Amino acid sequence: MKTQGYTISQMSDISKISKKALRFYDDLGLISSKRHGANNYRYYTHEDLLSVPPLKYYKQMGFNLGEIRAAFEVGSNTSLSALRKMFMEKIQLLQDEEKILHLRLTSVRDWLELLHEAEMVLENNLQSVSVKYIAPEQLLFQKQTFTSDIKSAIINIDFTNHVESLGNNITGPVIIYFSSTSDRLNSSEQQIQMLQRTIFPCPEEQTHAFGGFLAASCYHIGSHETINQTYKKIQRWCSANNYVYDAGAYERYITDFWTTNNEELFVTEIIVRVSRPGMVVHRQIARDDDDMVLCRDDDD
Repeated sequence: MKTQGYTISQMSDISKISKKALRFYDDLGLISSKRHGANNYRYYTHEDLLSVPPLKYYKQMGFNLGEIRAAFEVGSNTSLSALRKMFMEKIQLLQDEEKILHLRLTSVRDWLELLHEAEMVLENNLQSVSVKYIAPEQLLFQKQTFTSDIKSAIINIDFTNHVESLGNNITGPVIIYFSSTSDRLNSSEQQIQMLQRTIFPCPEEQTHAFGGFLAASCYHIGSHETINQTYKKIQRWCSANNYVYDAGAYERYITDFWTTNNEELFVTEIIVRVSRPGMVVHRQIARDDDDMVLCRDDDD
């Protein structure tokens, strides 16, 4: 066995731990130094040096210094059951932290993606109508009554409380389904569905199937007070290009009151389900109980 002694400077150089940290670890009893009798200087043995890799590995696993000291003390006992319990508790704690980190990372990434989309729309003044396929996804929904207060609809207290009551978190753009485009244009009261993606999966009964259809899409730039102009643009385009459009529409808010108070930077995508006459399509229609069902249209 090696009996070589190391000064604190030598110990710091070899272990890649600062002298300040070594003194702190010494005070905690994690890496205890010895003392020269004559001058009381700290020195470390080779055994002390071999304490460094386990210490660093425990730190890598997320143990704090107090937990590491407890683990070192437990590890000196004859039974491993207490040490195993410590590791099981740490795994549970790390899983909880992983869930929180996933929530935060997903939320930030999704918001960043919306900012990128809005910048591209604004920089290129993208306000033309186009037809595209809307990929299907299940979104959390809540039925509400819209009373023309668009800001309160987008920054929605009732929907926020609904999400929290489910123990979930939302991410991505707010989407509102307006059951009547005509009422939307005339700022009339109507039934809407609040839609948004959640961080964690929802039971099927809490979700609404969004997408899986062809839609006429157009970005609206600017205040929501002038959004009726974009609706009329879509309607004119559909008529000119032989498309039949649904009575309802989705508004997907990319930048809005959540992001900025400058209405010139507002970007909203209007999505209207469309089909061509003569095509067999599946449509969503509302029953009296407001549940959405599918039917087939055969237009001659």
